[in-house]
Amino acid sequence: MRLVLKLIINAAALWLAARYVPGISYTGTLVNLLVVALIFGAVNVFIKPVLKLLSLPIRLLTLGLFTLVINAGMLWLTAALAKDMGFAVSGFQAAFVGALLVSIVSAVLGVLIPDGDD
Repeated sequence: MRLVLKLIINAAALWLAARYVPGISYTGTLVNLLVVALIFGAVNVFIKPVLKLLSLPIRLLTLGLFTLVINAGMLWLTAALAKDMGFAVSGFQAAFVGALLVSIVSAVLGVLIPDGDD
C-alpha cells in the first residue's frame, strides 16, 4: 500500500512540475503519468545511489549541494526514458527547478503516508 501511495505522490509531484515549471511538459493520460512516476522511482532507486556514491568527494566539497545536480540529472534521465509517454524536459535549468519542486512536493506529501509500524 505504501508503494502505491508513493507512486501516486511521485505522479502528483511530476504533474505539478510539468504544470508550473517552464521547460517541463506532459501531454499524456493519467495511466502514462503513473508509468512516468514508476520510471522516475526506478531511476531513483537503482541509478541515484550509484551516482551519489561516485560523486561523494564533490558532494563533500560542496557540502551536499551537488545532490541537487544529481536530482536534476535523475529527472532529465526520466524524461529521456519516458519521451514516448509524453513527458519532456527541455534543458538543465528546467530539470534543476523541476527536481527541486518534485523533491519539495514529495517531501510534503510524503508526511501523509503512514509509517507502517502498526
